[in-house]
Amino acid sequence: MAKSNPMPLTERQTAFNRAKSLGNGISISWLEQTWNKDVLSIKPIKSADFSLIKQLGFTSIRLPVAFEYFQDQHIPDEKVFTHIDEVLKQCNIYGLKLIIDYHYGNLSDTNYLTETPKIINQWLKLVKRFIRESPDKVFFELYNEPPHMNPKVWKDALYNIVTAIRKVDRKRTLIVGASNFNSIYELSRMKRLADENIIYTFHFYEPFFFTHQGADWVGDQMATTGVPFPYNVKTYPPLNPKAVGTWGENNYYQYRTDGNEQSVHDKLQIVKNWSTKYGVPILCGEYGAYNKYADADSRCRYIKAVRKNLKALGIPGIMWDYNSNFSIFNGQPAVSNLSDCMKQAIDYNGAK
Repeated sequence: MAKSNPMPLTERQTAFNRAKSLGNGISISWLEQTWNKDVLSIKPIKSADFSLIKQLGFTSIRLPVAFEYFQDQHIPDEKVFTHIDEVLKQCNIYGLKLIIDYHYGNLSDTNYLTETPKIINQWLKLVKRFIRESPDKVFFELYNEPPHMNPKVWKDALYNIVTAIRKVDRKRTLIVGASNFNSIYELSRMKRLADENIIYTFHFYEPFFFTHQGADWVGDQMATTGVPFPYNVKTYPPLNPKAVGTWGENNYYQYRTDGNEQSVHDKLQIVKNWSTKYGVPILCGEYGAYNKYADADSRCRYIKAVRKNLKALGIPGIMWDYNSNFSIFNGQPAVSNLSDCMKQAIDYNGAK
């Protein structure tokens, strides 16, 4: 009877299976680049890029899109959606899953009553446009990195967004995370939603002191550069004077404890334990290291450590990113621009 009349999967089992299918993914930095005035007039990602992504063993693509920015600039939805259509077309050709990610929203504790309906309105347009796309292949990430806001306010907004989408699309697997920029710590304190068909995401840049060294958009706390991974007393740089009196000074001394693979494992274990507690699937929606100041071998060792521990814990992971300032390539995306240590880090042996 079990063979002739198999029991249908529950929604939660479906969400687990779809999370697993995301495997090793990579984000394409393009449609979230609000600082690039030509962002909608260029197509930086060609068919050859999707072929390369597939060749390197990635199984999914995350596409961040600055929907609210384009809306505020009075840019027609169709102009943005056409680019998403093209990415989806290429994903289907190369057998890659696609996560459409709502990037750079303006939600806060003070404006959520007016901002949440705007987010819902945008998602309903997307839901209706992609309703016929297979829910096994296309995922919706509802809001990238909700800010440092009241978790109850964020969860209330999230509940309303999910409820609105479910009135139109009941089968799509939705991806949601916690406040404080998809923090692992906020997720560990969050209670799951009642909806069964959800994957919970977190971003992993621990230790931040290494992954964002020299990142000027973060501020003076990240001014110390030349930080190795793992921590090495012989090559550890002096604290940059600009970081004195900031969190960067605390992190400078904490790195002696945090700058190693065991710490990476222990922090990932926090979200794995939360996943087990609630019986829900999780996804590492971003991980990587800024490539301007970290030495190449340290970046390789870090990426390898994160991937190794994600795999050991059964957590799919999306690398940030393919072609921007966290890129794994030395120059333009190409196998020839992958160092031997990075090939090893992403487990590419040339045979795929």
